[in-house]
Amino acid sequence: MELPDPATATSAHLVRWLRDGDRILVGQGSGEPAVLMRLLAEAAAERLRLTAIIGASLGPLGGAERGLMYESCGALGTAAQLPEAALTVLPLHYSQFIGRIVDGRVPCDVVFVQLSPPDDQGRVFLGMGDLHLIDAARRARVVCAEINPYTPHLPGTLWPDDVPVHVTVTAAGAPMAPAGGAPTAEDRAIAAHVAGLVPDRAVLQLGIGRLPDTIARALKGHRDLGLHSGTLTDAIAALIQSGALTNAAKESDAGLSVTGVIFGGVEILDHVRQDRAIEARPAAYTHAAANITRLSRFHAINSAVEVDLTGQINAESAGGRRVGGTGGQVDFTRGAQGSRGGRAIVALPSTARGGAVSRIVPRVSQVTIARSDADTVVTEWGVAELAGCPLEERARRMIDIAAPQAREDLSRYWHDEGRARHG
Repeated sequence: MELPDPATATSAHLVRWLRDGDRILVGQGSGEPAVLMRLLAEAAAERLRLTAIIGASLGPLGGAERGLMYESCGALGTAAQLPEAALTVLPLHYSQFIGRIVDGRVPCDVVFVQLSPPDDQGRVFLGMGDLHLIDAARRARVVCAEINPYTPHLPGTLWPDDVPVHVTVTAAGAPMAPAGGAPTAEDRAIAAHVAGLVPDRAVLQLGIGRLPDTIARALKGHRDLGLHSGTLTDAIAALIQSGALTNAAKESDAGLSVTGVIFGGVEILDHVRQDRAIEARPAAYTHAAANITRLSRFHAINSAVEVDLTGQINAESAGGRRVGGTGGQVDFTRGAQGSRGGRAIVALPSTARGGAVSRIVPRVSQVTIARSDADTVVTEWGVAELAGCPLEERARRMIDIAAPQAREDLSRYWHDEGRARHG
């Protein structure tokens, strides 16, 4: 398709395309258009009432002090740093949130995307996934694209010729990637426990962050793993390159790594350009229980802020602050438990703040996953298998994987109050 010439990247140029009250849908992950987001934050100074609709953001989210509002299904990524008053959270599972964008119930007047330059056939690609952006762009008044030469031609992400792009700007550098960090001793211990639970030929869903990356590295000795996940990360790409992840045993999409969106740096983008066995699918496909349960040995591996003695899981708030969201965790948890040989694993360190705060708690402050959906919880101290267990046994198993200094208080709570309150 023919793209308009890139405009000089100024907020004044962007403002000419915006209207008071506009709702702007923004690509997430490594598809987040950093230049357009900077211009949007500056445009808020024009006293336009604007709302940016975001997913898991990697870059800075400015403009809140000028009245720019944000909306999402959680405080995901850098959205956790926004002032509470600037972020509206829609309490929806990720699949529900995206479904409402696709069918227009979450209205979007403007869409910000990151696209590849045209290839020798004039085709451009969304590249990082997030296919709901195309559905929203069909309804939007304006589509603004950030052209980034690093954007891969990922199968499934071809931008349709019948969806016009009105404004283009040139990217300032490589796409954004999640902040890394060396794994801690606790991360490595947790990863070893999780790796012991995952069989050869399992199909994986992994989140983003240091701990999921450490778990992926711990799986390099496995054979014929598969991928059916909402995200594709650098650590997953390394697992493919190691030969451990081949997708050979999948009942559907055999030989294909299926993902929703890329969260990774230049290395994964180089890999995606060469590996034609990776394909992007919409959230309606990746998160659908019918598709997950069709896969044997599906292992959903996610994290949490805290878990209580009955297996209730909080992935949304810590210390009264929003730090996450429901995301796709419930979708994948339920799908995994419907998979033959599947398992839903929640992995987390047993403490926070340098060991001062236990993350195994008497009662969670907010319930993201109900105790009826709880399956397997892992800390550096071991594994608690909860599915099918009565509450008394659950509490005992959860206390066993709590930090040693927290176990006495947890036991006392359960003996004095827990059985009566939860039973």
